[in-house]
Amino acid sequence: MGHKSHPIGMRLGIIRDWESRWYAGRDYKRMLHEDIDIRKLIRARLKDAGVPRIDIERSSNQVSVTIHSAKPGIVIGKSGAKVEELRKTLEERTSKRVRINIQEIRQPELDATLVARSVAEQIERRVAFRRAIKQTAQRSMQRGAKGVRIVIAGRLGGSEMSRRERELAGSVPLHTLRADIDFGLAEAHTTFGVIGVKAWIFRGEIIPDRRRGQRQAPRPAPATDADADALQDALAAPVDGPPPEKN
Repeated sequence: MGHKSHPIGMRLGIIRDWESRWYAGRDYKRMLHEDIDIRKLIRARLKDAGVPRIDIERSSNQVSVTIHSAKPGIVIGKSGAKVEELRKTLEERTSKRVRINIQEIRQPELDATLVARSVAEQIERRVAFRRAIKQTAQRSMQRGAKGVRIVIAGRLGGSEMSRRERELAGSVPLHTLRADIDFGLAEAHTTFGVIGVKAWIFRGEIIPDRRRGQRQAPRPAPATDADADALQDALAAPVDGPPPEKN
């Protein structure tokens, strides 16, 4: 059996952040299932909006939901009617005030979940699977990706036995923690069965700030105004050479 680390879970707290950002003492189980229900409801209603990620933050009486979408116009609807209806539905489910933020994904070709869904949709439309993964990887590389890896598995082409095919372009350093690697899953439901799609996209390196959270020591202030003036004169005076030696 393989012992593989999740590309996103391994980088949490280093270069990636959690999708649910809240703390609970006793009600952890209830709030966790509430987050799952919120994500299921949003993904079911916004199937065509290209929603790969939903961030949830909680305060005492408010739930903030950030929807990352490649097509924000579908999420908002005409004059904001669709997002308002979604907000009211979530408030009924959670019994709290809900605030919805929409963040646009400007380059869907660099999002692994959207790339995997694109391959799955092409396979469902009976596009040749080799052509689908190759063209998708090429589009991601043209958009600025450093590396792309796409793996599909199942009864490819209607074969009797399931098999696995993959496409690799560039480099995908899975064990480098500073590497910004996005990972996504999708399923293609065909007449021959379910075909799974996995996508890894390497978008460059991120150097984590190790000094984050450390306070810089303040400079000691001069004791008097005269000391402050003397310090400024000394800093402004030019230095021509080494000081003269004393006898």
